[in-house]
Amino acid sequence: MISGAAAIAREVRAGRLRAVALAQQALDRIAAATDLLAITRTLADRAMREAAEVDAKVARGEDPGPLAGVPYAVKDLFDVAGLATTAGAARLECADPAGADAEAIVRLHAAGAVLVGTCNMDEFAYGFVTDNARWGITRNPHDRARFAGGSSGGSAAAVAAGLVAFALGSDTNGSIRVPASLCGVFGIRPTQGALPTTGTFPFVHSFDTIGAFARSAQDLALVDGVLRGDAQSGPCDFAPALLGGWFAQDLTAEMAAALAEFAQAIGPLPTVEIEGVAQARSAAFLITAYEGGRLHAPALRTDALSYDPATRDRLLAGAALPDRVHDRAMAFRAVFAARVQALLDRHGVLIAPAVAGPAPLIADPVVRVGGRDVPARANLGLYAQPVSFVGVPVVAAPLAVPGLPLGIQLIGAKGSDRALIAYAARLEAQGLLRVTPP
Repeated sequence: MISGAAAIAREVRAGRLRAVALAQQALDRIAAATDLLAITRTLADRAMREAAEVDAKVARGEDPGPLAGVPYAVKDLFDVAGLATTAGAARLECADPAGADAEAIVRLHAAGAVLVGTCNMDEFAYGFVTDNARWGITRNPHDRARFAGGSSGGSAAAVAAGLVAFALGSDTNGSIRVPASLCGVFGIRPTQGALPTTGTFPFVHSFDTIGAFARSAQDLALVDGVLRGDAQSGPCDFAPALLGGWFAQDLTAEMAAALAEFAQAIGPLPTVEIEGVAQARSAAFLITAYEGGRLHAPALRTDALSYDPATRDRLLAGAALPDRVHDRAMAFRAVFAARVQALLDRHGVLIAPAVAGPAPLIADPVVRVGGRDVPARANLGLYAQPVSFVGVPVVAAPLAVPGLPLGIQLIGAKGSDRALIAYAARLEAQGLLRVTPP
């Protein structure tokens, strides 16, 4: 089976594969993998209609686009015309249907991609494990006893399991990078504001982004280029450095060893530290709680019991934060961003773990931080949150290691998204990054 987005599109454009057949195969794979709880709704009628449009264009000798016939899915906070946008919340399951597709979906449709389903997520994107009170816990395709990560866990699991060629998610504090790493696929958190968020359910306006998951850096580049309307790749001649300090603490033994081996293979890399990472993460927590709480305050005042308690209590706490707390956190954001930029000016790319180690067990939902066990739902973003804080682009990439997936972050300066993906492709070609099928 041809599974890569670029390969599928090439075969469809050449008339060697039919988009309708590919769409049906994707729907069949989803139906056979319901135990993953990655997909919340399949869109069979829409998928077959879009696929037929692609096949008709090919038959007429027209170019159906760079993603011709490629099946994909979206996190359930993207508007899909005719469906309620639930944002993972049972309270919105019967909301008025969206009148139009999100802008990202519009662009993918124009490129020939075929939407086959919506993906599970943490309620209102507030979590790192995709433990959803309405739709259940998304399982990791590499070990169904483990979390897929979140909040875009359904999207990551669907790509890792081969249900779709790529998927869209969102990343506020690590919601693409964490599940990409735990499921062993590529993902990107773009430069803040680089991709269209029109038609997506918001969470934290200071941090929200959308991005893609894929099984190769080439496919990630293809989808990202369609979303931004620019397929040009920038130069990727970096002098990379490894982030130490905060980013070297609390690693599992396997992650520490894999990261050291990777750094030696492409370097040896110098290790650098950023002052104030702990404060940056705390500030990101406060901004998230404050802005998320303010967004949901009207609904919480009138119908708080319709929320998942695990989400509701955090939002209520955030809504109670005074304005001055948010103002101070935002002021520190500018200070910390300058420190990060100074290192990026010198090295071009900074490399850090995306997660501390393999995916946690669902039966033991904790991670080890500072010598004690803390809830995975709130703390899997230990290394992702301080990076989200400054709005720079990050590619999450799977290390070429045996066993359960381990992922790293490739962090670049604002606007270097395409160069970062090209750098990931170079490392993949060297055998240092690799997607391993479950």
